[in-house]
Amino acid sequence: MIVTLIIACEVGFWVLLAAGLALRYLARMPRTGAAVLLCEPLLEVVLLVATAIDLKNGAEPDVWHGLAAVYIGVTATHGHYMVKWADGHAARLLKRGPRPAGPPKYGWPRAVHEWKMAARGVGAAAIAAALLQIAVWYVGEGTTQSEPLHDWQLRVAMYAGICVLIAVTYTVWPKQAPAEAASGKSGTAEESRPVDSGARR
Repeated sequence: MIVTLIIACEVGFWVLLAAGLALRYLARMPRTGAAVLLCEPLLEVVLLVATAIDLKNGAEPDVWHGLAAVYIGVTATHGHYMVKWADGHAARLLKRGPRPAGPPKYGWPRAVHEWKMAARGVGAAAIAAALLQIAVWYVGEGTTQSEPLHDWQLRVAMYAGICVLIAVTYTVWPKQAPAEAASGKSGTAEESRPVDSGARR
């Protein structure tokens, strides 16, 4: 039941997204389109309620109950970002707006972008871990039913750590633009070039 519902929610997310954008740009009904896009969080509520009912009916927590919590966390923190990205590209394809600016590629702006993405990842992990903990309390701490849920808490903690680690690498070792890298190399070559003794005379 849960795995089917997760797939249905994922498909529903993209169906609502496509319908909202079509109403906004093709049917020229921006308010109706926005209302459809605002229905996206209802999918998370449906999945959360269904998961709770499944556990209430005696289902043993397994990998799919954990995945449902992760799905809710990721959708809650990344859903708006994905909708905004799709909206910008839909406007460009239909010639209703300029090409959306992509994320910065180099230097400190890229590091800031990566920290924002890391914050979303940590937020998703925190939401998932909280939902998993509620499920643990629901089925009983220390029981065999709670073990799969604790395993998922460890996985989401590792995911959050990886997100932060990626942001740290872009901060400590910022990616340089090709022109800056080339100028840096040429400057080094200029400095290391020996001075012609004849030129000093």
